[in-house]
Amino acid sequence: MKVKEQTEIIKFIRKKDYKFIRELGEGACGKTILLFDDQINEYFVCKKFTPYAESERLSLFNNFIRETKILHQLYHDNLVRVFNYYLYPDSLIGYILMEYIDGVDIETYLKSYPEMINEVFIQVIDGFKYLENNNILHRDIRSANLMVNNLGIPKIIDFGFGKQISDNDDFGKSVSLNWWCELPNEFSESIYDFKTEVYFVGKLFERIIREGGIENFKYLSTLNRMCIRNPDKRVQNFSEITKTIQNNLFLEIEFSENELNSYREFADSIENHILKIEQGTKYVDDTGKILSSLENAYRNFMLEQIVPDSRVVAKCLLNGSYFYHKKGFPVEAVKSFIHMMKSLSIDKQRIVMSNLHTRLDAIERYFEDDNDEIPF
Repeated sequence: MKVKEQTEIIKFIRKKDYKFIRELGEGACGKTILLFDDQINEYFVCKKFTPYAESERLSLFNNFIRETKILHQLYHDNLVRVFNYYLYPDSLIGYILMEYIDGVDIETYLKSYPEMINEVFIQVIDGFKYLENNNILHRDIRSANLMVNNLGIPKIIDFGFGKQISDNDDFGKSVSLNWWCELPNEFSESIYDFKTEVYFVGKLFERIIREGGIENFKYLSTLNRMCIRNPDKRVQNFSEITKTIQNNLFLEIEFSENELNSYREFADSIENHILKIEQGTKYVDDTGKILSSLENAYRNFMLEQIVPDSRVVAKCLLNGSYFYHKKGFPVEAVKSFIHMMKSLSIDKQRIVMSNLHTRLDAIERYFEDDNDEIPF
């Protein structure tokens, strides 16, 4: 059914009030305050656009809008969530309503809980890998912008200098900040790219480990490669770091025969049904989201022997275009994989997804313009 295009503007006129609790901080584009919603018994952080220089108000307001757009595209356990925004371009006023992170900065947290260094490192890398996969540079990596909540979950915050990358020209170093460590070599060429993000994340953990006297860090060789000033010799991206971490975990963790069989049957079926993948297609990285999507899909074909259309499985793993075989994907492989994944520890789940991505990496890639057929 064709949806009729509507031009009527729907106005939301109900005013929403919050209780002011306290001020939290202030940055280049605005100040943040803590609010409380007594109707749903939840705290929120509100960032108000209040520029540090009135002469820069228009350009900084555009930065504020850019931050709002970036935050609305993101959903990941290790990134701050945005719930709503209010922009008033005519008067250059704006507000962003975000998740309240009840915790402390990463440096303070790891001084109190040094035994959590490995888990926090893995989650931070996972968060930045998600940003990288979505072509977003944070560009202001420092301790204050990495919070850890009271459950020990790190959250990347403050995208005021964030930037979405559409081509290589966007890697120009267009911001100048008071950096807290030795600068990488690419700064001399006015370049800030994802390798630069790798460098600053590495240098932050290097400082935390050194100053905190932390001795139980497992990934020191990887960290050393992250901190190389020469970008050509540095780890190239966060996906490469993730694979190295998973390889290390694989040496320590064993899988049962049933777990291996469940993974292999599912991975073999995926490999047999996805023919080729468009170059720009991204992998779905959130394991929880993958399992939820697979469970929802499974409910609709659980009484069958063969999945009626294998695309419902493929789209749980791939976000973009690809060619695939429609028929022949066994329902039992999906069922077994879901049950197996739900029974695994987080570390084991990460290893499974890393191996599955390796399978997908081996599938032929194509560029959209190279194909006359319509990709799915």
